[in-house]
Amino acid sequence: MEFKNFSYLLVLIGIFAIPILVGLKKQIGIFSNLKYLVPAMLFTGAIFIMLDMRFEQQAIWRFNPEFLIGINIFNLPIEEWLYFIGVPFLGVFIYEFVKHRFSNFEQPNAFLAVSLFLILLFGIIAYFSRQKLYPFFTFFLLAIYLGYTVFRNRFKKHYTKFYLAYFIMLVPFILISGILTALPIIEYNPIHHFTFQIYSIPIENFASLFLLLLMNITIYEYLKERHSY
Repeated sequence: MEFKNFSYLLVLIGIFAIPILVGLKKQIGIFSNLKYLVPAMLFTGAIFIMLDMRFEQQAIWRFNPEFLIGINIFNLPIEEWLYFIGVPFLGVFIYEFVKHRFSNFEQPNAFLAVSLFLILLFGIIAYFSRQKLYPFFTFFLLAIYLGYTVFRNRFKKHYTKFYLAYFIMLVPFILISGILTALPIIEYNPIHHFTFQIYSIPIENFASLFLLLLMNITIYEYLKERHSY
C-alpha cells in the first residue's frame, strides 16, 4: 500500500481535527450535545449513503482505488461512510460557533423570504434537470425538505444561524471537495451532471451540502428542544 492510498483518509482526519482542536480550546457546546447530534448524523447519513450507493451503481461517479485504503462496506469505500460523519460534524460545529459568536444577530424574516425563493428555485432546477439523475434527485429532495422545514414553521428562529453556518462551511467544503476532485479521489461522469463547476467541483455538490447540513441541523435542533432522551 502506497502513501497516496491514505489520501481520502487524511482529508477526513483533517475534517475531524478542526472542530476537535478548536472546540476544546473555545469550549463550543457541540461535545455536550453529542447525544442529539449522533442520531441526526446516523439518520441523515443513512439516506445519503443509500443515494450514494445508487449513484455509484449508475456510474454517475466512481471512487479511484489509488487514493483509498481498500476497505469497502456495501461496495462503498469506508472513507465515504466517514465523510457523512465528518462533514456534518464540522458543519454543526460551525453552526454552534455561529450561535455563540453572533448570538445577537437575527434576521428570521429575511431568511424566511430567502428560503421561500430557494424552494421555488430548487423546484424549477429539479424539473428542468429531470433527465439527469444526480441533479434531479439532489434539487428535488432539497426543495421537498426545505419546503417541509419552512411550512412546518419550527425552524424559523434558527434560519439566520443556519444560513451563516452554511456560507462559512463553504470555505472548508471547497477545499475538501477541491482535493477530492482534483487528485482525483472521486471521478464524476460529465454525462450525469451540469457542466458548470467551481474549482472542478460540480455545482450539484453545493446543493447536496445544503441538504446534508439542513437535515442534520433541523433534526439536531428538534432533539435538543424536545429533550427526547
